[in-house]
Amino acid sequence: MGSNIANILLILGIAALLAPIARALKRDGLVMLAVAVVFAVIAAIMPLGTVVGAIFVAALCLYVWLAFRQERNSAGGDHGAVYDKSLALQEADPALAPAKAQGPGLPASLLIALGGLALVVLGGRFFVDGAVSLARGFAMSETVIGLTIVAVGTSMPELITSIVAGLRRQGDVAFGNIVGSNIYNILGIGGFTALIAPGAVPVEIVSFDNIVMIGVSALLLVVAWTGLRISRLEGLALLAGYAAYVYLIWP
Repeated sequence: MGSNIANILLILGIAALLAPIARALKRDGLVMLAVAVVFAVIAAIMPLGTVVGAIFVAALCLYVWLAFRQERNSAGGDHGAVYDKSLALQEADPALAPAKAQGPGLPASLLIALGGLALVVLGGRFFVDGAVSLARGFAMSETVIGLTIVAVGTSMPELITSIVAGLRRQGDVAFGNIVGSNIYNILGIGGFTALIAPGAVPVEIVSFDNIVMIGVSALLLVVAWTGLRISRLEGLALLAGYAAYVYLIWP
């Protein structure tokens, strides 16, 4: 939840400060708000078990399939969050763009993918262990560390891609990057977490952070559907909102 809040208030706020975002994504925002509400309701009434996790993962697969199907059938170039996030990643790092020449064979590609996955898992383990040690060293709640330091750390890719999109005046791409990431965080990360380590969501997250997440998601949805321009002043307001959020949850 901390990552979703950071994506909207912190990441989008910084991107708007560097270059005002003139256009807004008008699709997929409703999906983002809906999954945020569903997650908050489920977390409030029951633990996140394996059944819930499986439903979340299945819902993510269905969403991605429908999104790509819609992109393939779209003739007007009205792209959604999945396309916009992919485009943002390619523009932030040209190496991520589809190769024009023939790439490595299937065995080499599998080895590269497995090696990359191993590095991600190892790096994530070190990152989480370091965050937990930091929390214990300062006698802080691990939940607070997860909602702040870990959340901001995992949002760094969104920061880079949104900044690049903002500087290139591609507001839809910047919005799509945030919306796509937030949907994946809930359905993908939340789903797999429930499958691997089922359990109840901490009470403090249910009673406060989930409500904040729904509120900022609704705010982003309003901006997206009205086509309002996010100015530098409004970007500063988003950053102030994130600072207030961190202040309220910090012990």
